[in-house]
Amino acid sequence: MAKHLLAFAVLIGCTLPLQAAEFEINDTKGSHTDVLHDGKTLVRYMYARDESSDSTKHNTYKVYYHVFDPSGKEPITKGPGGKYTHHRGMFIGFSKLTSHGKTSDLWHMKNALQRHIKFVKSEVTSEGAVLSSVIQWTVAGATIVEETRTLTVHDAGESHLLVDFVSELKAVGSDATFGGDPEHAGMQYRPHNGVADNKSAKYLFPEEKTNVQKEVDLPWAALTYQLGDATYSVQHMNHPDNPKGTRYSAYRDYGRFGAFPTFEVSEDETRTLRYRIRVTLGEVPSRGVLNAEFKKFVAQ
Repeated sequence: MAKHLLAFAVLIGCTLPLQAAEFEINDTKGSHTDVLHDGKTLVRYMYARDESSDSTKHNTYKVYYHVFDPSGKEPITKGPGGKYTHHRGMFIGFSKLTSHGKTSDLWHMKNALQRHIKFVKSEVTSEGAVLSSVIQWTVAGATIVEETRTLTVHDAGESHLLVDFVSELKAVGSDATFGGDPEHAGMQYRPHNGVADNKSAKYLFPEEKTNVQKEVDLPWAALTYQLGDATYSVQHMNHPDNPKGTRYSAYRDYGRFGAFPTFEVSEDETRTLRYRIRVTLGEVPSRGVLNAEFKKFVAQ
């Protein structure tokens, strides 16, 4: 493991502690990077790009994160294929991204690509890990957005996983409008395709009578789903600094849910989006617990 860590540190040009408490970062060059805790994979950054066939191109057109089960062996999120192949783990995209006078689909990835370019930060401490990379959003081979995406993995305490997902979106060579609709845009979480079969997804919101299809700027939404004998709960938190008018899509029985903002970015300027994902084992915690977790997020 130390050999892998050292090789990765050289690759991205920074130094990693080889024995940094309970957290580790382990890179499989050109394929994926794991953040581990106590030797078990917590979350995997999927960044491969394989153009050797139509199938591999399809499977690697989007950069995303898998969340793993408590054993660290199996993902509890979805990859390529299954119901809606473009839904993959924790991901971000926009079905109507207007730039250079054209509107492109960076959700279904029609004639488009999210390509990992390089790692810019990798740190492991006793309290967690930080993995940051540059991702180019391209259409017909031309880059229209350059994203710096950072995943901060915290010491989750009694939770299974606690991560901050920060996306810095730079409009390249033109003003850009990020749009779509709650079903086909934004920062989303898609559970394992097994949930599409068992239709176990259930949702909870800050207020009992929340009309999620109409209300905007909810602080969070929560999902519970089952895989085999295991039950997982996911709280998706929307930072108040994110664009106003954000809507949550959180009602599908297969479990894809997340926050959809619309916003404009001037040429060569950057807009930052901030989200937190908290995964716990078992049924969803109470609203009081989820509200308290959101307050912690905002306070940091």
